[in-house]
Amino acid sequence: MANAASGMAVNDECKLTFLELKAKRTYRFIVFKIDEKLKQVIVEKVGEPISSYEDFSAALPADECRYAIYDFDFVTEENCQKSKIFFIAWSPDIARVRSKMLYASSKDRFKRELDGIQVELQATDPTEMGLDVIRGRAN
Repeated sequence: MANAASGMAVNDECKLTFLELKAKRTYRFIVFKIDEKLKQVIVEKVGEPISSYEDFSAALPADECRYAIYDFDFVTEENCQKSKIFFIAWSPDIARVRSKMLYASSKDRFKRELDGIQVELQATDPTEMGLDVIRGRAN
């Protein structure tokens, strides 16, 4: 239930949506937000499998923190089709300090609820999670 450090619970929809992305590849990405009134992490947006990385980037608000999952498809040097599931902690510099602290203190517990994350990124501006960074971390 609620985390003693941050008081944030994780809505079951978060886990179910993540499982659908991981097992069935129903989504390309998921954006999660902390609902401060409900004191829990909820699903804010999902991206269809045909969504591009630009669609994903555009789904993250410029001035508010979010957690996100991105399912990145790529081809290895051996010409094998692979995919990696990225967890991105989006914490823009211009977000409220309280919001940044809340997301930082809830992150580890939230990540533990999502079994199957392969790569983690912390980003404070779009260049820290650009497609080139994703590609570099995937290999």
